[in-house]
Amino acid sequence: MTTKATEKKTKIHEVVKWPDPVLAKRGETVTVFDAKLKKLTDEMFESMYEAQGIGLAAPQIAISQRITVIDVSFKKNPEEKIVLINPEIIEREGKQVEEEGCLSLPEIREKVSRAEWVKVKAQDVTGEWFEIEGTELLARAMQHEIDHLDGVLFIDRLSRLKRDLVIRKIKKLIKNGEW
Repeated sequence: MTTKATEKKTKIHEVVKWPDPVLAKRGETVTVFDAKLKKLTDEMFESMYEAQGIGLAAPQIAISQRITVIDVSFKKNPEEKIVLINPEIIEREGKQVEEEGCLSLPEIREKVSRAEWVKVKAQDVTGEWFEIEGTELLARAMQHEIDHLDGVLFIDRLSRLKRDLVIRKIKKLIKNGEW
């Protein structure tokens, strides 16, 4: 027999869009590692999947903290789910230029230059420090999400001309009530 309590769905958070000010702020360092934090990371994964993303940073759901979740397999391989708390890139090598999108910038896709390989130091939901390495898509996702924690969006990494064109397009969408 199932009760209402066992049927309770994980909360889905709405993804905030540019130009929400929370997206331009550096997230606060996480200092409390408890059940509430674990619940939040579970909600972040579900919110990310609902929005059809492979990464989600806490500022994107209006929580200004240094928390991000990544799943480049998009639910295909549960072992590939990554939670990074208070992450920092400690090494990077190479260069890759690929098209990126962002849940906070729907419909916007542009080529962005990133490191081909990164090593990240972060904490898990229990506060334990660990290091993780990534190449290609995983490296790109980690860099993209850590940028969010620093108040940087991928459009901030574009040339001034391209960035201005993207912002003009978004402002037109906002004016037309389509954003």
